Amino acid sequence: MTLKIHIDDSAPPYEQVRAQISEQARSGALPVGYRLPTVRGLAESLGLAPNTVAKAYRALETDGVIETRGRNGTLVAPAGAAAERELASAAQAYVERARRLGQTEADALAAVRDALRAAYEG
Repeated sequence: MTLKIHIDDSAPPYEQVRAQISEQARSGALPVGYRLPTVRGLAESLGLAPNTVAKAYRALETDGVIETRGRNGTLVAPAGAAAERELASAAQAYVERARRLGQTEADALAAVRDALRAAYEG
């Protein structure tokens, strides 16, 4: 199993790196514990600036897709736990905001359904 990333003009390069690593990790193409290339190594192989790859890695770590273990490198993290915590936190923040705005539960759910439909069908 190897990391496969293709950069084109469709989106910012860091977002393409982030999205492709995330998809490969979530699909199982990159198994849990897979050691990713160093920031410099991946940047060189893709012809990108190291800061671009570092930005993608930071976003992936925030999303719980990867974890950095110092000298042991950057690895694909177990799916689930971090992502579930992040999702629960985002949901709680949304609920608090909807209540502050005076929205009913039905209105808040409708807004989420509309956003999900737009994101997944669009």
